Amino acid sequence: VSDVQTSTPGECIYPRSPALALGLLSAVALMLAQSVINAVAGCICCKRHPVPSDTNWSVALISFIISWCTFIIAFLLLLTGAALNDQRGEENMYFGSFCYVVKPGVFSGGAVLSLASVALAIVYYVALSSSKSPPTITPQNQGIAMGQPVIPQQSSEPVFVHEDTYNRRQQIP
Repeated sequence: VSDVQTSTPGECIYPRSPALALGLLSAVALMLAQSVINAVAGCICCKRHPVPSDTNWSVALISFIISWCTFIIAFLLLLTGAALNDQRGEENMYFGSFCYVVKPGVFSGGAVLSLASVALAIVYYVALSSSKSPPTITPQNQGIAMGQPVIPQQSSEPVFVHEDTYNRRQQIP
């Protein structure tokens, strides 16, 4: 069942539809989401010390690849559905006596794959973030003197020195 009407032979009358704008908007939103997640997570290929034997790294790699594959397919479905719904007013029939209508599952397939793409990108980010080793705790203020100085300040007043001090110093070999 379609909203397309045929008034005269060889002509199709298409109703006004927000499908073009909504399809383009959803494709842009998908591209933005994928870009933000990958910018925050970083490229898995560019990490300095990847540990391929780590389970989290393997999950991140698989999620990264599948996320980009689903992104490409979803993006193409959304753009194709939007472009093919850009029928305005009266058009000539295609292939003889047929009016072209986008199949019902194009936008829903694009939407499901968009959700899968973003979900896998989030799994990629979480797996990559958790595979990093926890930061080592460094002691605070190490090597910085805190408190009063150990060496007393010089004073101009006379200081009491025991009479044996000089003799004791002489006897130490």
